[in-house]
Amino acid sequence: MKEKKKTSDIIWSVVLAVLSLLYIYPIVMILLNSFKQESAITTNSAFQLPTADSFAGLENYANAIEAQGFLKSLGFSLFITVSSVAAILLFCSMCAWFITRVPGKISKILYFLFAFSMVVPFQMVMFTLSQTADTLHLNTPWDIWVIYLGFGAGLAVFMFTGFMKGIPLEVEEASMIDGCNPLQTFFLIVLPMMKPTMVSVGILEAMWVWNDYLLPTLVLDIKKYKTIPMLIQYFRGSYGRVEMGPMMACIMLTVIPIVIIYLAGQKHIIKGVAAGAVKG
Repeated sequence: MKEKKKTSDIIWSVVLAVLSLLYIYPIVMILLNSFKQESAITTNSAFQLPTADSFAGLENYANAIEAQGFLKSLGFSLFITVSSVAAILLFCSMCAWFITRVPGKISKILYFLFAFSMVVPFQMVMFTLSQTADTLHLNTPWDIWVIYLGFGAGLAVFMFTGFMKGIPLEVEEASMIDGCNPLQTFFLIVLPMMKPTMVSVGILEAMWVWNDYLLPTLVLDIKKYKTIPMLIQYFRGSYGRVEMGPMMACIMLTVIPIVIIYLAGQKHIIKGVAAGAVKG
């Protein structure tokens, strides 16, 4: 039995390693081509390592930053991501606390509505959403976080509620006996205990908001505001020509920050997902 188990583990390890390489391969190709000259990317040598003749150094990265208002788009993406994730973490954690600690029909209805929102495809509501955003003036980078809060609340409330059910009620009762009001109990007692789930939800939501292309394209005015994914889609070099080298460099500059955040918090993601999905 042990030999069969070892053989099975080896087979699964090989299969998963191959799948990992297939997922990583496109990123590696983009990284390699971001250091190549234009002529090397548009020919058959696009799948080869950079050579002395095709190596462009950091020229593509410099052109990517200077062209098309990259820093402006980076600022928009950062503000949208930070504001949206902060709103999701704050409001959804408080909502989950209410659902868990105030049982009743209203709490059950709220919970099922949030859970149901994860099932509804975005394509079903995107045209109505675009009109509603224009009507309510939520079509700027400073207001779009309200829309992201609505779409990100389903997963966040689901995970927060699952984790909240595992927090002993006696801890909160003890804080109230000591003189804490409900807000003090939440922010001083409950919120610090939710750190693993807060980190995991924050990273998952940040990856979604940062890489999102469809929602900002539908809501924002493309002529005035472009996030990083929108900038890549409409990337143009001199004379309106698409320059593949700077575009590859722009993609890498977009991928690197979110990869670093994910690697830094991946252990919290596993803990948070397990804590928020198993209980209850």
